[in-house]
Amino acid sequence: MNENLFETQKNLTRKEKIREFYDKNKKLIFSFFTILIIFLIFLNFYVEKKKNYRILLSESYIQAKVLIENNSKEKAEEILREVISSNDSTYSTLSLFLLLDENLIDDEKELLQLFDYVLENCVFDKNIENLVILKKSIFQSSFAKEDELLNTLKPLLLGETLWKPHALLLIGDYYLSKNKKQKAKEFYKEILSLKNLDNEFYNRATIQLGIINDE
Repeated sequence: MNENLFETQKNLTRKEKIREFYDKNKKLIFSFFTILIIFLIFLNFYVEKKKNYRILLSESYIQAKVLIENNSKEKAEEILREVISSNDSTYSTLSLFLLLDENLIDDEKELLQLFDYVLENCVFDKNIENLVILKKSIFQSSFAKEDELLNTLKPLLLGETLWKPHALLLIGDYYLSKNKKQKAKEFYKEILSLKNLDNEFYNRATIQLGIINDE
């Protein structure tokens, strides 16, 4: 009997403490939940707005492709530039690649600036960032100086990345085109030293080494 009475008093004491805490802090508690509700509403609004914005970017990108097919290239270029300036990792990159692939901009310097803009202002997965760097390097290889191309390719050549063999093959081909055979051989041989590559890379490096040795 005494134990039950003690337990009842204990429960009452606990409830009183909770009630006392609530009475003392109810303004703070209400403020906390009010802020939480406002935050959740704002977060939902932000997510929905961002989702709708990406839909608009998608539609703009598709519109640019249609304009290119209809030979309205100036209007397509204007739209693609706007999409690039949105700093969206997906559609800014796709728009830049479309500008490049469709030869909508002739100025090499301006295209390099657009590559740099995308790399500096978009947040990428590392593999996607390296793909953009590789694409820039491929474009740049037809006119860049040796040190400029090596500087662009540096993140791919020094790291163990998915795109490293592509970069090695690119710089090897670049040196071979400049008749710098010894330098070209170094990069082709490095490809052969890498493990678990697609056979296409080994075959291409072997063929290029064969061409150098036969000359």
